Amino acid sequence: MRFPLFRTSACCLAFFVALFVRSSDAAEKPNVLFIFADDQCFDTINSLGNKEVETPNLDRLVARGTTFTHAYNMGSWSGAVCVASRTMLITGKFLWHAEKDYGQTKQRYQDTGRLWPQLMAQAGYDTYFTGKWHIRADATQAFKTARNVRGGMPNQTEAGYNRPIEGEPLKWTPWDESFGGFWKGGKHWSEVVGDDACDYLDAARSSENPFFMYIAFNAPHDPRQSPKEFVDRYPLDKVAVPKNFLAEYPYNEAMKAGRGLRDEKLAPFPRTEYSVKVNRQEYYAIITHMDEQIGRILDTLEASGQADNTYIFFSADHGLACGQHGLMGKQNMFDHSVRVPLMVVGPNVPAGEKRDANVYLQDIMATSLELASAERPDYVQFNSLLPLINDKSKPGYQAVYGAYLQGQRAITVGDYKLILYPEARKTLLFNVKTDPLEMTDLSEQPEHQQTVKRLFARLLDLQQETGDELDLKATYPTL
Repeated sequence: MRFPLFRTSACCLAFFVALFVRSSDAAEKPNVLFIFADDQCFDTINSLGNKEVETPNLDRLVARGTTFTHAYNMGSWSGAVCVASRTMLITGKFLWHAEKDYGQTKQRYQDTGRLWPQLMAQAGYDTYFTGKWHIRADATQAFKTARNVRGGMPNQTEAGYNRPIEGEPLKWTPWDESFGGFWKGGKHWSEVVGDDACDYLDAARSSENPFFMYIAFNAPHDPRQSPKEFVDRYPLDKVAVPKNFLAEYPYNEAMKAGRGLRDEKLAPFPRTEYSVKVNRQEYYAIITHMDEQIGRILDTLEASGQADNTYIFFSADHGLACGQHGLMGKQNMFDHSVRVPLMVVGPNVPAGEKRDANVYLQDIMATSLELASAERPDYVQFNSLLPLINDKSKPGYQAVYGAYLQGQRAITVGDYKLILYPEARKTLLFNVKTDPLEMTDLSEQPEHQQTVKRLFARLLDLQQETGDELDLKATYPTL
């Protein structure tokens, strides 16, 4: 009669040993803190060159970790570029492959455990989300804990468009809480995100599992609202008009980013230096306000005693023109709209270093899976950043792909970027090393014709890799 009892006890012992091993393995894994901004251009961080904007806490990340200076978003199948960017991030798939799955994200990925947070949970992580979600899946199902799940943007108002007009009274101010937007609910949404992140960091100390936190600000997306004290830090006489300012971009309609696009309606047509300066003043102010909340999160992490075992990633879903090239939105292929900041801080990550290798912001997903010792599924197409962090000589992507709807295609290889507007049969070529503001089109110069053809051929290859079915050969038969 004792033998069956012994067998039962042995089974129980084996179960608890296995459970202990799994818990021990999980406890040894590093925490992952992902902080995500919305609409933040790569050139909006003080320590990375923009001395107009105050970002002391993002500067802390630059000083403490490794910065990728050439991080990109592939583009979008939607006017809401953030939807495509975040779908690629959460599924690990390149642009047009992700688009095909977009309508079935919940069924194909969420219900089968294939979303990024679910993969982290399977690796033993407690998963947490707060802020902007904006993909076709239920954040409360994708994460173990989710708070204050927000939509694509705070509500805009009619007064928030076609403004400001010089000489007319201001019809909208960033600190006027009566307009709602970021102020809806009584507390600025960036402050709510900061509160949620700090609360969870305090609670995470009591768990034996490592954490994966996805902290998503809606800032600095419009309506660019922040307390008056932050706007006052940027007097208009100290805000510069971008050197690549235009009254209106000549190909805006042909590239599907014309006057009817919501983002482009924010400022008057034709653009004025005054309207651009005010929009950039408000852009910098909400970035600085968000930066303060990031500082609170970093301070709480350090006070919790968990910082030494935590990898921190900071990035944004895409950039924003905010007056450059006569554009206000992100629906274009210029660097101000496709490049984003990307910093990595953590154990054994070199401090104060930069990497100029080409990467995509969605590489953060694959990186976190490697840190979690999780097997990377075959469908994840983006790459881990760890080899590039560990060895600055390692190359990134040899070519960077870009697309917006069927109206734009782009490729960057080495020093050159080729942009195509198929509807207008227009070709642009820029040397992004000598002309980083992309102001001088080289595409018509005879000495650059071979470069145009070489980049076009490489773009056709990338179309296959990214699932792009647009027939560029038919539009550009001579390339």
